[in-house]
Amino acid sequence: MSHSGSALKPFHWSELPNGVIIRESLEAALSPWWPRIFGYYMLNLGPLSHKIDKPNVAISRQFGLFDEAQAQIRGDYSQLPIQNVSVDAVVMNFVLEFEADPYRLLREIDRVLVSGGHLIISGFNPLSPMFLGQILPKHQNEIPWNGRFFTPSRVKDWLGLLGYQVVADERLLHHHLLNEVKIDNIWSHALKSWLPSSGSIYVLVARKLESPLTPIQAKRKVKQPNWSTAPSAGRTGHVSKSSNQT
Repeated sequence: MSHSGSALKPFHWSELPNGVIIRESLEAALSPWWPRIFGYYMLNLGPLSHKIDKPNVAISRQFGLFDEAQAQIRGDYSQLPIQNVSVDAVVMNFVLEFEADPYRLLREIDRVLVSGGHLIISGFNPLSPMFLGQILPKHQNEIPWNGRFFTPSRVKDWLGLLGYQVVADERLLHHHLLNEVKIDNIWSHALKSWLPSSGSIYVLVARKLESPLTPIQAKRKVKQPNWSTAPSAGRTGHVSKSSNQT
């Protein structure tokens, strides 16, 4: 059975266990970021990305891409029907878990994202109490445990290979989510204090680097002789240097 089948993907927050609490926690974690992400176009990949509140977002136009009537664009995640280098930000909530080839999807996102653009990813952390649902047979065929959970470090490795800088890395909800979450749960508070990285939800904000590292090193090598031949460190050094160049 393929993980990419549409029937296995969550289309509504209510299809996730404690979906309302997950959505509200995610919205609270991301709210400081929306005013800091600029541009003209934001791509919300998947219905759960489209259906979160983004207050004070600094991007003028948003498009949702998924297979539902509410979507502005319908298409295959692995072959996005979008031009190269045309999107300023991509939001992807709980999508990687249900893709047959998650790294291919990340490469597609990289293709459409502009240099300096932002990529926001949320997902389920297998190194958390969430793993209980994957080992209990009665939950293994339920959303989201029917998907494949990737560790945040693995997702960060993929982003690093594509040339992204992770600027935020957060964990939410230190709870297995199998039953109703109580915000003031003593066990969850203790787990958050002792093992903060074990939150069941991870949130990553990454920025596409404007240029690869190799050209930057090459530029430094070109400039280095000019620095070493500067006539003096005095105030008039820049004047004499500029007069030599004329």
